[in-house]
Amino acid sequence: MKIKLITMGLLLGAVSLIASSVMVSDAYVRATPPNMPNSAAFMMVMNKSANDLSIVSAKSDVAKKVEIHTHDMVNGMMKMHQVEKVDLKAKSHTLFAPGSFHVMFLGLNKSLKEGDTVDFTLVLSNKKRLKSVLL
Repeated sequence: MKIKLITMGLLLGAVSLIASSVMVSDAYVRATPPNMPNSAAFMMVMNKSANDLSIVSAKSDVAKKVEIHTHDMVNGMMKMHQVEKVDLKAKSHTLFAPGSFHVMFLGLNKSLKEGDTVDFTLVLSNKKRLKSVLL
């Protein structure tokens, strides 16, 4: 089965005001077949500030739980697991991509299809929030 991608546009004007110099680009979430309980979001996160920050959580009404995950090699197998935070070094970019960091939507309230809108928020270590609308 081929998985379609839901491309996303972000409200970057509001994001810039709320989160200072942290921005998100090229964000997308995977569409799901019917009855698939989970999906994932991927993006580029840019910390243009002079300070190191972290993404400490994510929130969305589209799923019962939203977590930040990554993959690691364990006994010769790639395994996905939740992480406590994702560090955003000053003046750098951090890629959320398949096989790496990503936002997991667990226990979806509905199947996600191409063209759907998904709202989610990234919470930073400085208590700022990046609210994103994924289309």
